[in-house]
Amino acid sequence: MDIRIHSVENSFQCRLCDKDFTTNSNLTNHMRIHTGEKPFQCGQCDKALTNKSALIYHMRIHTGEKPFQCSQCDKAFTTNSNLTNHMRIHTGEKPFQCRQCGKAFTLKNALTYHTRIHTGEKPYYCSYCDKVFTQNSHLNRHLRFHTGERPYQCSQCDKDFTLKDGLKIHMRIHVGEKSYPCSQCDNAFKDNSSLIQHIGIHTGKKPYQCSHCEKAFEHNSKLIIHTRIHTGEKPYQCSQCEKAFTKNNDLTVHMRIHTGEKPFECTVHVTLVIHKIEHIGEKPYHTETISIYEIST
Repeated sequence: MDIRIHSVENSFQCRLCDKDFTTNSNLTNHMRIHTGEKPFQCGQCDKALTNKSALIYHMRIHTGEKPFQCSQCDKAFTTNSNLTNHMRIHTGEKPFQCRQCGKAFTLKNALTYHTRIHTGEKPYYCSYCDKVFTQNSHLNRHLRFHTGERPYQCSQCDKDFTLKDGLKIHMRIHVGEKSYPCSQCDNAFKDNSSLIQHIGIHTGKKPYQCSHCEKAFEHNSKLIIHTRIHTGEKPYQCSQCEKAFTKNNDLTVHMRIHTGEKPFECTVHVTLVIHKIEHIGEKPYHTETISIYEIST
């Protein structure tokens, strides 16, 4: 059955979704959305595209070609539409406005995601748990916590990360970058959360209140750890024995019992210290204490 019709307005209409097109070739390309046909195959990888122009844009990933240059900065783009979207950063144009609250956006996709705040729509479901998301990208990030995938690898060391932001913050350790300076003192920090936590020292503000007692904290992570005192939760389980801990650091220290690791080596010989004390005539320790200490070492 022919699913294309030529309307009296000299446009070509799709019978499956009622969209109109000015040319028959545009309608043909559109129909591949419904049929799933992708006749244009990339010669560099296994990706296939629905139309020739999409293949041309895709090939620029392999060639590195970016023919659309921004006139305001040094950025360049593979497609003219990407350049158009980018230019709104410079012009401040936000053509996509929410009908519910009036908030405007530079990208149509951003408006689509925002509208779901009002409608409550969350079309992306996690296959491992009952969580749902407004964006597919948010679902993909969440899934990594189930699969253990850590696709962001540090080029300087062997650490890898679940999220791109985690790698970005980590890289500041290698370059020594501390982009978040404190306005009250000379300290600077590698991420905003560390700065916010530090600011509490100056302001005395502790916005995170324990619901079980009167204690309050500068940072939410400290509140989470503290709350485990009340709940008894110990999420960090030793893989060698049955012990569990409220903090990851406590588990790290505990594991050294099993591994025999002793990372902190004393550089001062205790016998030499005692010998020097004898010279200066100082006797800060009882004889019994010294002998016990020497026996234990």
